[in-house]
Amino acid sequence: MTRNKTWILFDIGGVLELVDDGPWQEELKNRWAARADLTRPEYDERLAAAGLPRIDIEQGRAAEYWDGFARTLGFTPAQQEVALAEMWDAYCGEANTALIDYARGLRGRAGVAILSNSADGAREEEERRHRFSAVFDSICYSHEIGANKPDPEAYTAALTAMGADPADVFFIDDRRQQIDGAARMGIRGIVHVDNATTIAAIEDFLTAATGS
Repeated sequence: MTRNKTWILFDIGGVLELVDDGPWQEELKNRWAARADLTRPEYDERLAAAGLPRIDIEQGRAAEYWDGFARTLGFTPAQQEVALAEMWDAYCGEANTALIDYARGLRGRAGVAILSNSADGAREEEERRHRFSAVFDSICYSHEIGANKPDPEAYTAALTAMGADPADVFFIDDRRQQIDGAARMGIRGIVHVDNATTIAAIEDFLTAATGS
């Protein structure tokens, strides 16, 4: 991995991927509840009582999770497969090509990295769809590091992966609480609203940091 003095750290969902980072989860839960012939409260109660593994902070347990999910809802293997495909399609959305291309163009000026709250299997799915490893120097997923943003451990893991000091990192996320969590660690950042505003903020950070 290239060692850089200055780093730009990106979230994925709602930033590098064009996806509405909250509503898609509710839409899928409502769809799956209807498919299982359950009300949404019944669905929530069954899943909560099922004792499924935390695949957002645990690695290697995705098969156990999805098998338990299907048993809990009474899904057939075919329905389980459909639900998993629906989840990844919604989760990954479409590539924010303009912002990814911009990140690629930062090579030589700054290191580029990812810190994402994730589900077990996200690295493989997003690599297959978007080839993030061809652009970013380091990629930290919550299910691999065992911590979600805004927990301090998540930012610490990213800093370690980058070999960076907090003051040398600029972070982009679509959620205010994640930016606030980064700020508590000494990492500056911006809540992503649109590409133009985010790119302008990155350029201002790089100009101040490098004088270029």
